[in-house]
Amino acid sequence: MTYRPRHTINFDVPIATQPERLRWHQTESGPKMAELKSWLTDQIEQQKVEPNSGLGEAISYMLKHWEALTLFLRQPTAPLDNNVCEQALKKAILHRKNAYFYKTQNGARVGDLFMSLIHTCELNKVNPFEYLTQLQKHASELSSEPDSWMPWNYQDMLQRTNTL
Repeated sequence: MTYRPRHTINFDVPIATQPERLRWHQTESGPKMAELKSWLTDQIEQQKVEPNSGLGEAISYMLKHWEALTLFLRQPTAPLDNNVCEQALKKAILHRKNAYFYKTQNGARVGDLFMSLIHTCELNKVNPFEYLTQLQKHASELSSEPDSWMPWNYQDMLQRTNTL
């Protein structure tokens, strides 16, 4: 009853372009995913697994979402995982837990503002502490051109103000 793939997939293969990545996954991963789907289907159809059991429900869920699971076999830009979304959700949950300790609504608004800035900085690969420090140092320039001081473009503005 145990599913044991006969081959391992080497994810260390250097793939230069998206079409190459798609071709590689269709060639290497496609047959293995078809084998997995066949095994999952057999488990339910041949009643090797009780459909109402935890495993049966997991198999049914996986088969129900098969199209989304195998999107990487059809679209070259489809990610293999949703780690970005998972990490964003974890941060939102962590912030929600921390928000229990705000004493006032204004404190909660300030906390929300800072968490939003910190998450935006992280998404743009900017150090949040350095970014907030630069905003403090350049408060007068910030008030005149706030859109130029967003995390994704503040370093350009910082270079322009330092050269003046």
